[in-house]
Amino acid sequence: MGSGTAIGRVRGLGSAKHGAHHWWQQRLTAGSNLFLMVWLMISVARMPGYDYAAVHLWLQSAWVAVPMALLILSVFYHFRLGLKVVIEDYQHGESRVVTMILLNLFTFTLGGIALFAILKVAFSGAPA
Repeated sequence: MGSGTAIGRVRGLGSAKHGAHHWWQQRLTAGSNLFLMVWLMISVARMPGYDYAAVHLWLQSAWVAVPMALLILSVFYHFRLGLKVVIEDYQHGESRVVTMILLNLFTFTLGGIALFAILKVAFSGAPA
């Protein structure tokens, strides 16, 4: 096997040696998303009621709040990884930097709000 074309070697073009790491991160987050979403569907289906008080009491359990927080983290990280690839492939120049900053701001803001909502319910008292 060769190491690319002669002109590519001269220009320093070739693999950046970071693709496998990103690929594995996407596969691991996809697997955790699948596992946690199946858990969520089964857990919600087994709930005795779906009124506000029942769901609030359900989410106060550590056995529910922790997997929900993990689900939020995994979904938003997977979302960020996927859109990062799209931005890197289709944005060029300064617009790429601006778009990446907006993506990070959007992802971390919405993820933080979702985590805050779960923690607020998990650590609050009985529903009013």
